[in-house]
Amino acid sequence: MKVLVIGGGAREHALCRSLSLDPDVTALHCAPGNAGIAEVAQLHPVDAMDGAAVARLATELEARLVVVGPEAPLVAGVADAVRDAGIACFGPSAEAARLEGSKAFAKDVMAAASVPTGRSYVCTTPEEIDKALDAFGAPFVVKDDGLAAGKGVVVTDDIAAAREHALACGRVVIEEFLDGPEVSLFAVTDGRTVLPLRPAQDFKRALDGDEGPNTGGMGAYSPLPWADPKLVDEVLETVLQPTVDELRRRGTPFAGLLYAGLAITGRGVRVIEFNARFGDPETQVVLARLRTPLAGVLLAAAEERLADQPSLVWRDDAAVTVVVASHNYPGTPRTGDPIEGLADVVAQDAPHAYVLHAGTRLADDGSTVLSAGGRVLSVTATGKDLGQARERAYAAVDRIRLDGSQHRTDIAREAAEA
Repeated sequence: MKVLVIGGGAREHALCRSLSLDPDVTALHCAPGNAGIAEVAQLHPVDAMDGAAVARLATELEARLVVVGPEAPLVAGVADAVRDAGIACFGPSAEAARLEGSKAFAKDVMAAASVPTGRSYVCTTPEEIDKALDAFGAPFVVKDDGLAAGKGVVVTDDIAAAREHALACGRVVIEEFLDGPEVSLFAVTDGRTVLPLRPAQDFKRALDGDEGPNTGGMGAYSPLPWADPKLVDEVLETVLQPTVDELRRRGTPFAGLLYAGLAITGRGVRVIEFNARFGDPETQVVLARLRTPLAGVLLAAAEERLADQPSLVWRDDAAVTVVVASHNYPGTPRTGDPIEGLADVVAQDAPHAYVLHAGTRLADDGSTVLSAGGRVLSVTATGKDLGQARERAYAAVDRIRLDGSQHRTDIAREAAEA
């Protein structure tokens, strides 16, 4: 089948890499893509936010399946435009994608579906903000109601910083702090059947020891040796299936990738947030462990026949991904710096470690890969256990040279040493 992937980050590179290894995929396209994706897919210079342009491209390519990666195009209705053109699309409608596009909407859905989550207030005025901050106390959790590219959440003990962020957001959700380790769990769904993937854990803070500002994610690992073996079944029963059922009841069925960000608190599992798409960097480690060919699973979800899909098959290997970010990330990043050593990773670390591009581009003469964003790339490695996967990932990271770059050195360390 011909597949078109929309997006151009490390998540889309991971998707394209998996799809390129699927024997059922006869042609792979990506729009707009990046320098790394160009090695496995044909790129097209299409605006990912333009639903009509994406649908037109999919029609011209005679794509059997379109996979919309990023959240902004989903919230903007790009998946709807593709389906209106008569092409199967993996990604929720604009209405269903509000589960990520509005945190207030997500809280409303969770309340209606009796999904366990933290107490919260939706605030639109300074008075409401002050009342909510006072009600919960430190640490303060302040979330922009809308999309914010992974930078809309502030968790702080500083009430002045919390209030400043809240006032800058306009409409904001302020909620109780949820203690305990965090888990990311993806599920593929066609609006009725929910097929959970394997859990992962990511690292949001910029610096080692979970210090520094929140980021879009600096690394991830899977499996979680410390997690309850029944965790996935519990989350499917209490979180994922009730949410999908509630959205279908409302007449806005959710078909695509449902991501649940979870806190394992002393009172049990609580939902921190929902996303309407694969998350970065967790996608890198989850797909690295998936043995079942990916295209058929996504197509079955897009065509509402996931109930007929056989059980997923997983590799026993562990996987670790480490994000290499540009100078000053998560502030305004420096871009345009050459990235060296990528060929060394291919020559010395493959197939157990590989690079997935995010914020990269080719120089005008096509000779050099340059940085083009905050999170520039991620190195993903597999191994017989987390310890070996970590060693391979960091060995590959050490071969990459990007002036002023930064990365965390403690991804999966605690889990590997436990």
